Amino acid sequence: MGKPLTTEEVEKFMRQFKMLIAGIVIVLLLPLMIYTLYLDRRLEGFVDTLRYRPPHEVDEFAAEENAGDALIANPVQGQVVYVPAYSHIYHDDGDPYLLTITLSVRNTSLDREIIINSVRYFDTKGKEVKSYLAKPLRLPALAATEFLVERDDVTGGSGASFLVEWLAKEECTEPIIEAVMIDTQGQQGISFARNGKSVREIVPEKPAD
Repeated sequence: MGKPLTTEEVEKFMRQFKMLIAGIVIVLLLPLMIYTLYLDRRLEGFVDTLRYRPPHEVDEFAAEENAGDALIANPVQGQVVYVPAYSHIYHDDGDPYLLTITLSVRNTSLDREIIINSVRYFDTKGKEVKSYLAKPLRLPALAATEFLVERDDVTGGSGASFLVEWLAKEECTEPIIEAVMIDTQGQQGISFARNGKSVREIVPEKPAD
C-alpha cells in the first residue's frame, strides 16, 4: 500500500483540481459569452432598424416647386369591371362553407363624381342571376357604396362574379371595386377580399356638333 497523503498534499491537490476546473469553464464559457454578446448587439441593431420613425417632412421649397406637376393617375372615363366572388368555398372533404359577400365600390376621385350604370351578379356557369340597379347610381367624390349577397344565398356558387359598369363626365382616377367574403359562424371565422379587374374601357360618345 502507498503512503497515505498528508493534509497539505490533499489541500494542494484540491487547489490544483479547482484551478483546472475553473480553467476548463473559462475556456468553454468565454467564447460562448462573447458570441451571446455579439448576437445581442446584432439583435438590438436589427430591432432599431424596425423602430417607428415619423415621416420625413418635405422641404417647403421642394413642395412648391413640384406643386404644378400633379396629374390624374391612369385617367379613364368609364369601365366594365369584372370582380371574382365566392358565395361558398370548400373545406374538409369538399363540404361547402357558406360566405356573406359585400361588393364595395369606392370613388377614388378627389373632385369628380362617377355614375354606376349597372351591377350584375353571375353564377359559376356565367349565368346572370341578379341585377342590383334599376337606374344609374351617382357616387360623389370619395364616396363609397356596397351591394350585399347574403350568406344563405347560394345562387352564385364558388365561381360567382360581378360585372360593374361605371362612367364619368370627365376623366378621373379608377374606382376601387372589390368583393369581401366573410363568415363568423361558431368558434371560427374567415374573411378575404378579391379586387376587380377592368375588362373593357368605355369611351362616352361625344355629342354631335
